[in-house]
Amino acid sequence: MPQHSHAQPRICPDCSGFAAVAIATGLRLRDGSRATVRVNCRTCHGTGTATRPLASAVQAV
Repeated sequence: MPQHSHAQPRICPDCSGFAAVAIATGLRLRDGSRATVRVNCRTCHGTGTATRPLASAVQAV
């Protein structure tokens, strides 16, 4: 039986697939919880994957 290989995921090189993080600001809210800010990766805009380069953009060596 033939073995099928799936395409490798295109993980973002800048965030390694961890596209969004929550950073604690150090402030506390009235209920005692910490105030956090959600930050997305600038390269992949929070998706965790990188786009494949266009065939016309790839130059032959």
